[in-house]
Amino acid sequence: MEPPRIATRAEWLEARRQHLAREKEFTRLHDRLTAERRGLPWVKIEKPYVFDGPNGKVPFADLFEGRRQLVVQHFMFGPGWKEGCAGCSFSADHVDAARQHFEHNDLSFAAVSRAPYPEIAAFKRRMSWRFTWVSSFANDFNFDFDVSFAKADEAGGKAFYNFELRGYQNDELPGTSVFVKDDAGQIFHTYSAYARGDELLIGAYNFLDLTPKGRNENGPNFDLTDWVRHHDRYENARPRRDRDPAGKWGATGH
Repeated sequence: MEPPRIATRAEWLEARRQHLAREKEFTRLHDRLTAERRGLPWVKIEKPYVFDGPNGKVPFADLFEGRRQLVVQHFMFGPGWKEGCAGCSFSADHVDAARQHFEHNDLSFAAVSRAPYPEIAAFKRRMSWRFTWVSSFANDFNFDFDVSFAKADEAGGKAFYNFELRGYQNDELPGTSVFVKDDAGQIFHTYSAYARGDELLIGAYNFLDLTPKGRNENGPNFDLTDWVRHHDRYENARPRRDRDPAGKWGATGH
């Protein structure tokens, strides 16, 4: 971090007013982008996706939990992994606090991973999360939404991710997708975001972005892996009581 420029209160106020004008430009641009996002076309979901949850099979429609809209976190957690991705966990830590509000505005949330459900359930208990989380191990959901990749992709060194063909990175990658269900029960895909597009849902970043040090991601990787850990692995982490011992997705959706 560069040394700060020390100013008088009057100089600071002038600089802050100039920056406020730029912030207002950004806010207006953000409003236009969100309006454009809402105006994107919809694609009907034709496949009858069925997921695995704590009580057995979970049809895609059940993830809406009686609401019209659904956000899905494509959570990086592959079969046989010892734990879920630290970055996806960082994002997931924000969900339960927000759910108590957006569920009352016609929006549900579910995480979906390729790991078999027993592996998901164990990690979910460890992290004390309550949101719905199901396994897509037995269906093509992750592959269809370009967040899981086949051995052929790895062998070819290329994979389609973030709406373009790029160099192969991993067998699982993160993302967020949005769906809506109409009165006839038809499900439509309306939006997806990948890579840094997921940052919109990470409230901790918004706090850090207000500060002089910012995100403090200065190496060696120059991203969140420089500092983010699973929340139970920080040096000052406190033991957390398991608030959802049964891990029942239906009981934790409200």
